[in-house]
Amino acid sequence: MNSPLRRRQREESLTMECGDESPHSTSASRRAFLKTSLATAALAASALPAAEPKATSPAALIDTNITLSRWPFRRCPLDEAPALIAKLREHGVTQAWAGTFDGLLHKDLGSANARLAAECRTHDLLVPFGSVNPKLPDWEEELRRCAEIHRMPGIRLHPNYHSYRLDDPAFARLLALAAERKLIVQLAVVMEDERTLHPLVQIPPVDTAPLLDLLKKTPGLRLQLLNAFRTLRGEPLLRLAAVGAHFEIAMLEGVSGVANLLKQLPAERLLFGSHAPLFYFESAVLKLKESVLTPEQDRASRSGNALRLRS
Repeated sequence: MNSPLRRRQREESLTMECGDESPHSTSASRRAFLKTSLATAALAASALPAAEPKATSPAALIDTNITLSRWPFRRCPLDEAPALIAKLREHGVTQAWAGTFDGLLHKDLGSANARLAAECRTHDLLVPFGSVNPKLPDWEEELRRCAEIHRMPGIRLHPNYHSYRLDDPAFARLLALAAERKLIVQLAVVMEDERTLHPLVQIPPVDTAPLLDLLKKTPGLRLQLLNAFRTLRGEPLLRLAAVGAHFEIAMLEGVSGVANLLKQLPAERLLFGSHAPLFYFESAVLKLKESVLTPEQDRASRSGNALRLRS
């Protein structure tokens, strides 16, 4: 018969067989189970491979070669400032140095630079670089306006569109005045592949040979060559870099082009530039992605060198 007394005796017997002599045996057993489970889980976790660290976000991106307004010979995608700025922000650009297409063929550079400065004031991303032509009357006054009125950190020059050579004394004077004002001088070597130029406007690339002596004779000059790698290579390129010239990657071609170039060129001389909207912005970004760079090289080319040149 299954009396209450017999059931109690059986429970006491089972408790003694389990070694639980405490009046709180149920709680104690539960604690022991949890400790055992946690220890087992910790042991299993230690046997797993360590989790890979999360990828860090790329450094801030400064594009030193964009242009506002309209390319004179055809419409370009993103040639409206809001659309171009949206594209830049999409790719993490924090600052874009902007010239104006109006500076190529317009004779009234004062108005072109005023429009550029006004557009840049409405978009905190944009930094204006005004156009100066040393063959126009009163160009020194335009240089002064760029620096003092529009507060531009630099100017952008187009010697081939403005019909002067770099051995012209007026160009040497322009460099000297820019250096005195601590302005960055951006010199566009070419604007477009010569095979796509309008037949009535065949503009040759700028002959950069005189720059070597000019850089040596102009202390404090901050010079950046834009779109240079279509025509400038090898020893002439390295000699200019050795005396202080800077470059950007918009027209750099070849697989692992940036990495291969930095095997020869000092890393502090190379900046990021897209030549947008005339070139596709993504093309310049891909040049960084497909090259194996050290973290220091990547940061320098993305933004560090631009910040140092402007400081």
